[in-house]
Amino acid sequence: MPTLLTDPLVQRAAALVLDAFEDYDARFGDLTRRARRRFVRRDWRGAQADAVARIDMQDGFLAEALGRFEALVGERMRSRAFWAAVRERYGELTSGRADAALARTLFNSMSRRFFLTEGVAPALEFHEPGDGAPGDPSCPGELRPLPDGADASERWRLALRSRGFPHRDLEADARAIADAVAGRLDAHADARGPDVDLLDTVFYRERRAYLVGRVDAPGGPRPLVVALVNEPEGVRADAVLVERDRVSMLFGHAHSWFHADLARVGDAVAFMHALLPHKPVSELYSVLGRGKQGKTERFREIQRHFAAHPDEQLVRADGVRGMVMAVFTPRGLPVVFKVIRDRFAEPKDSVRADIEGKYRLVSRRDRVGRLVEAQEFRRLRFPRAAFEPAMLRELLEECAETVVDEGDAVLVRHCYAERRLRPLDLHARERPVDEALRAVIDYGQAVTDLARSGIFPGDLLLKNFGVSRHGRALFYDFDELCLLEDVRFRDVPEPREEDETRPLEDWLYARRDDVFPALFTRFLGLAPPLREALLEAHPGIFRAGWWREVQARLRGGGHFDVAPYPDAARLARPGLSGTATAPSRAGS
Repeated sequence: MPTLLTDPLVQRAAALVLDAFEDYDARFGDLTRRARRRFVRRDWRGAQADAVARIDMQDGFLAEALGRFEALVGERMRSRAFWAAVRERYGELTSGRADAALARTLFNSMSRRFFLTEGVAPALEFHEPGDGAPGDPSCPGELRPLPDGADASERWRLALRSRGFPHRDLEADARAIADAVAGRLDAHADARGPDVDLLDTVFYRERRAYLVGRVDAPGGPRPLVVALVNEPEGVRADAVLVERDRVSMLFGHAHSWFHADLARVGDAVAFMHALLPHKPVSELYSVLGRGKQGKTERFREIQRHFAAHPDEQLVRADGVRGMVMAVFTPRGLPVVFKVIRDRFAEPKDSVRADIEGKYRLVSRRDRVGRLVEAQEFRRLRFPRAAFEPAMLRELLEECAETVVDEGDAVLVRHCYAERRLRPLDLHARERPVDEALRAVIDYGQAVTDLARSGIFPGDLLLKNFGVSRHGRALFYDFDELCLLEDVRFRDVPEPREEDETRPLEDWLYARRDDVFPALFTRFLGLAPPLREALLEAHPGIFRAGWWREVQARLRGGGHFDVAPYPDAARLARPGLSGTATAPSRAGS
């Protein structure tokens, strides 16, 4: 090894990997910075195209980087000792960098992709499961107090003006934000308002821009987010969030990734983690657009959990046994692992490639806070003793193409990891009536939100939805998910006289893409009071006509505003009329 470390080719190879990382980071930054121009120009199609391009860039760039590496080192590409020496030298080159974690994750991805690493290869990758701080939560050079001013309204006016957006009424925005922050924190006494610090970087996602920071409040600092929208008349402030739960959901795993041109991503993660301590670091990296780092941190969280709980058990996840996926979970960690079965039970007629395609589709869509993020992992190794015997037997018998018994360990060649949720069907039966009612009503809103974003879940059974710790209904079973444009919504025809005594399935003809919303209630399995409440709150989702109206609007280039926060977070703006948006309830 000492000889290899001084080999000039090792030095050049390590420098090449660092150059590749900086190249990737520059391209990532270029796509991210476009978000401001897209927002100002109201170029929503361009913004969506950039979001997809940035996601796809990760895997495409990896192949490019490996090609450059092989062109430099030739046959030594296959030498593990050579890679180990490059890893050591690369560690030296990246030591002390603010983006060292991101840079080292690229090296890991390259070595794992080339050697098809199973489990962990410590000599060939940076393996740091320790629970170290990801960055400096004070965000030096990024986090600043509101500018000085005579009162809170003036301070907010100066802060808004410094961002350079074409506000339709800057003064009104500043007053509304100052009043909302003071009112929600009960901080009316001081005319200057509570102490506020904002990140310089503006966060963008879909059709909104966000100012992100913190506010001094009784009991300690709280997160603070100001949401901006750009309408034909100009930019206006739409909402203020100072509640941890609301900000946590905004930065949640069911939303698409932000475009935020942060110079020091680790500092921003540490800043948000200090304000939202229940939010895993892995999810924060992902929601800031660094999906590969999010996966790395999720893997480390899993490793730390098993190291701290040697008696941990991997058991079948609660809920109805899936026909397509075998799902297991650690008892003490809120994550599930989903493995595609070798064969699917009737009436499923999909194949593995179809299911993988559904997950790729979800990763590239606006998830509107209703589709759980699924992180794709390959070649994970678990201790065999950790598996509950029945769960291990199911995996080895029904997922043999993917799961391998290695004696003391079990290799899972391919799986998806998701945040664990309580299945909605169980939640509705277990919880008090008022909690069950709220979850079921929000289920209706989830179906509505997905429809308005162009997604049809396919299978609307409650077992395919979960309830988050915030009581929010999220969709996590993507087996039948499809684009709304691919579905034909039909009314149930009146039966002929000779059909009235025959079962519905004997006389109702349906093609593969036909859906009959009027029949949804037959399969939900809800108690009558819950079913009636759902029908009253969201009648549209049970009417084919409503679905066709949504389709027609989307096909005509229309848009539904699916806000990532509740109406209660929106600013009171007397006398100011915004552009019309879709009603918040289906059929209302």
